[in-house]
Amino acid sequence: MDWRALVEEHMGHLSGPQITVLALWSYGIVLARTCGLSSVAMTLAGCFGGQESNFRQRLREWCWDRNDKQGKKRVDWEVSRSFAPLLKWILALWTPDERKLVLAIDATSLKKLFVVLSISVVYRGCAIPIAWAILPEGQKGSWKEP
Repeated sequence: MDWRALVEEHMGHLSGPQITVLALWSYGIVLARTCGLSSVAMTLAGCFGGQESNFRQRLREWCWDRNDKQGKKRVDWEVSRSFAPLLKWILALWTPDERKLVLAIDATSLKKLFVVLSISVVYRGCAIPIAWAILPEGQKGSWKEP
């Protein structure tokens, strides 16, 4: 299976380099059976014969703002543009007779720094995030807008 082609099929709105790094991240997570940066970078280095530090940098930069990335052609990606394609990809896995869709809504506080609001599709016992917003922890106001 060509993992990059699969990611491109479902996330074709992303640029070529973004698709490549997303494919590396997701493939590495599956192989490493964890989403930790160190484990994924080490697994990819072992799988593809590259240097762990190179994989770690590519994966780290995926999460950074454009100005924090190295290189002249780096771009931000508006994560909300991926919500609909992610949901369509998940629903493509449904069997034709499946008529139920379970959504999970969650607010998770991380180290009193920020709160992640997420909506996930529950599929085969896993909650797959399809939409999220990250807000500063302890900020007054409504969560209705995000």
